[in-house]
Amino acid sequence: MPTHRERHAKRTAAAAQRARELDQGPTEMRLDKWLWAARFFKTRTDAVQAIETAKVRRDGERCKPAQSVRVGDQYSIVRDNLTWNVEVTGLSEQRGPASAAALLYREPEESIAARLEIIAQRKAAMVNAPQWKGRPSKRQRRKIEDFLAEP
Repeated sequence: MPTHRERHAKRTAAAAQRARELDQGPTEMRLDKWLWAARFFKTRTDAVQAIETAKVRRDGERCKPAQSVRVGDQYSIVRDNLTWNVEVTGLSEQRGPASAAALLYREPEESIAARLEIIAQRKAAMVNAPQWKGRPSKRQRRKIEDFLAEP
């Protein structure tokens, strides 16, 4: 039977090993979990659904949710008809604040500029769109019915 000192030394060595593993961090992880941790999707279920509908691609190829993600991998992520072309720079098992999530990937300037251009076009298109506040009033409803009844 081991002595108290031997048991204590064994526990200390195990704790030191766990600390070293945490410092190094994971070397690979599931794609759906990384997308969730990097804050591309609010839930892992949303990430899985996006992967299965081919909105997440690695080097132009379809992926699976359990695919391993490694530092240096290139992904194309489509969400709300906007595309992010990212390179994985870090892995995290936990979902942290947005500032920490931004450190998990790097996006080229061209990708950012293209996305901002699409957003600007959408905003410009919305300027001319009618702005209705709730249901039409009785008068507006009658005008709509009259307009639709015209031959």
